[in-house]
Amino acid sequence: MKEQQKVVISTDLQQALTDAISACPHDKLFVLVDETTEQVCLPVVAGFACMEAAQRIVIGATDSNKTLDSLSHVWQQLQQGGATRHSLMVNLGGGMVTDLGGFAASTFKRGIAYINIPTTLLSMVDASVGGKTGINFGGLKNEIGVFNNARCVILDTIFLQTMDQENILSGYAEMLKHGLISNEKMWAELLSEELRVKSERFATALEKSVEVKQRIVTEDPTEHGIRKALNLGHTAGHAFESLALEHKPILHGYAVAYGLVVELYLSCAKTGFPQDKMRQTVNFIKEHYGKMAITCDDYPRLIELMHHDKKNVGNDINFTLLGHIGDIRINQTATEEEIKEALDFYREY
Repeated sequence: MKEQQKVVISTDLQQALTDAISACPHDKLFVLVDETTEQVCLPVVAGFACMEAAQRIVIGATDSNKTLDSLSHVWQQLQQGGATRHSLMVNLGGGMVTDLGGFAASTFKRGIAYINIPTTLLSMVDASVGGKTGINFGGLKNEIGVFNNARCVILDTIFLQTMDQENILSGYAEMLKHGLISNEKMWAELLSEELRVKSERFATALEKSVEVKQRIVTEDPTEHGIRKALNLGHTAGHAFESLALEHKPILHGYAVAYGLVVELYLSCAKTGFPQDKMRQTVNFIKEHYGKMAITCDDYPRLIELMHHDKKNVGNDINFTLLGHIGDIRINQTATEEEIKEALDFYREY
């Protein structure tokens, strides 16, 4: 985490990438893509002069490939391509690519420089900013990883124009979380947003969302304090996501949206979050995200998964809750009975 992370909101991708690569002296250049971004996104940058010498590394698409095997493949390709500790890697893809690519770069030769170009809304507002890297392991999300900033993160909405509405919504859940931990004006704007990617309002909302995350991770790079604000919706959300992986996977942002329902209910019950604000947010989530079908029989497994959360201390399940919009209460705990009550609310809302 020694390097201060530079985030560029790009209106000229070629210039932004040329500048970012020039700022990182290197002997060899690599570009990491998955099977989807190789087809859809790589052609956008492949013709740039700054990318002429880039050696391509391809991994399988989707979170199911965020594995030790994929990581090993990237290391092997770097080794076979003659990478040294002075090489540079560009990660072009969604959160899976930037997480795994960042971890591969951070560990190869004890660390080579890397640049992130997130290509999904979720990775723009969440995964690619903040220096968290890693892979899934033993059935648990992001179980192995390190904190290490990209030298530069380039955000360009050109990539969002090929995304389907479901993936836009997945990223939007993280933007909604950023509104909840920021201020009432931002939260209200997000609830009224028309979700049109090409609109000027959307570009402004995206920029504000990234600013919220950037401000928090700069203040607390290794998650010892206020960075835990970014975990709102994630203790329950990661449990939903891991449970879904055992049956039919769901997108990360959908899991976060469902986690927000549970944790806003806990916020009302435990830290005085206003019920009307909770209802407005929950109604927005219900309208746009539907819900994941669970029964009471799933509660023990969901609670067991929450116990695996990296934020926990001892046997307590640790939540980030809110007293009000922008009033962040980190390191809150809840009993299993309280969690079951919140899950009841989730099922019935």
